[in-house]
Amino acid sequence: MTLLNRVQKLPRDFVWGGATAAYQVEGSTQVDGKGKTMWDDYLEKQGRFSPDPASDFYNRYPEDIGLAKKYGLNAVRVSIAWTRIFPEGYGQVNQKGVEYYHKLFKECLDNGIEPYVSLHHFDSPKTLFDNGDWLNRKNIDYFVDYAKFCFNEFKEVKNWFTINELISLAYSQYIAGTFPPNHHFDVTSAIQAEHNELVAHARVVNLYKELGLPGRIGLIHVIQPVYSISTSIEDKHAAKLQDAFLNKFLLDGTFLGYYSDDTMASINEILQLNDARLDIQDGDLAILAKAASQNDIFGLNYYQNQFIKAYHGESENHFNGTGDKGTSSFKFKGVGETVKKPGVPTTDWDWNIFPQGLYDTLKRISHDYPNCKTIYVTENGLGYKDKFVSPDKIIDDTPRIDFIDQHVAALLKARSEGVNVQGYFVWSLQDQFSWANGYNKRYGLFYVDFKTQKRYVKKSALWFKELADTMNKE
Repeated sequence: MTLLNRVQKLPRDFVWGGATAAYQVEGSTQVDGKGKTMWDDYLEKQGRFSPDPASDFYNRYPEDIGLAKKYGLNAVRVSIAWTRIFPEGYGQVNQKGVEYYHKLFKECLDNGIEPYVSLHHFDSPKTLFDNGDWLNRKNIDYFVDYAKFCFNEFKEVKNWFTINELISLAYSQYIAGTFPPNHHFDVTSAIQAEHNELVAHARVVNLYKELGLPGRIGLIHVIQPVYSISTSIEDKHAAKLQDAFLNKFLLDGTFLGYYSDDTMASINEILQLNDARLDIQDGDLAILAKAASQNDIFGLNYYQNQFIKAYHGESENHFNGTGDKGTSSFKFKGVGETVKKPGVPTTDWDWNIFPQGLYDTLKRISHDYPNCKTIYVTENGLGYKDKFVSPDKIIDDTPRIDFIDQHVAALLKARSEGVNVQGYFVWSLQDQFSWANGYNKRYGLFYVDFKTQKRYVKKSALWFKELADTMNKE
């Protein structure tokens, strides 16, 4: 049975979306009163990549929303750039930023495209970053104030996400060292940032419900299911520890409202092995518990799994940010080493292509966390070195189609077995600036010539159009 035959069984209101993030697409980082983020000075000093003009979405959003509509999407994920609203992270409101997002949301809705909006997507205001970012509890207060302003201002938005990929931010800042402030295996800061982000999320969810707003709210986790590379007790234990650090700690905090004894046993072992600590303040768990049953929607980002074997040496990491296949490695002291499994294909950036992991993750969350009500796959896609041939030739990204096809099939299988998945967002709508990877790692349905900002259609966009046409015939 082909995918197009399978999707005919989906409801008419199933969400097919394209995902973006403000800092990765907007450009225009120094116009109309926008304040600096944690990235601006860092990228300028590094001198490798510039976020301007990125995909120039700040000026070209009508074109991209029009493409989304034309090629069968009915939703987009966007994020609000915190510093377009509050240039310092707090204080004076920048009215030009407010007006921009009203115009963006109107453009979406006028075209039958539902906006799903994140409040934070890896772009903390520089003033708050310089004062400790999520490690500073005062910044949680500023985030709640910012969220309250957005909820009251942007009443046209009905689907909110608080924070995108809590683990990716903490991991990239404090473990891998690929995001500013570039710490390496600073386990105390990483686990503390995860907890503090959860508290921030929970406070915002509780606020949203207290305001009695008619929309829905949740957060977005990227999940990397962890599998032991062998059946040995040692390797299985390594996988258990890695899963707790990457996944279970955050899922527990979100949907249980506390950290289970099993989870904390693993976390405490990791902390002890790395001379690290976690501070859970009085009242934190009550805040998490109150929010746990109030999340309306859950955004699941899935790209790859991990295969793990035991490792007892010193921590070390090599990040493949160039697409030079086979150059990445990760070894976490006392936890485990990521390894490749024969027969499992990988991307040029050494990410496993393993759709079974999406199915397993959906089933696990549905089973283990009954407070998780409605799931959207909010990011899934293939980083690929798309080849531009000529303006009149469709860009052939067949591997991306195969990747999406396999993962949507995994989603549909989980859905047929009772998992409440109501949407799929491909990462990404258009080619974008990709943080530590720059511009050669392309994910979009639409190719962007970053010199001219001209958009070109990829074969994957045509595939989505065919899928939408098939559904609409039902």
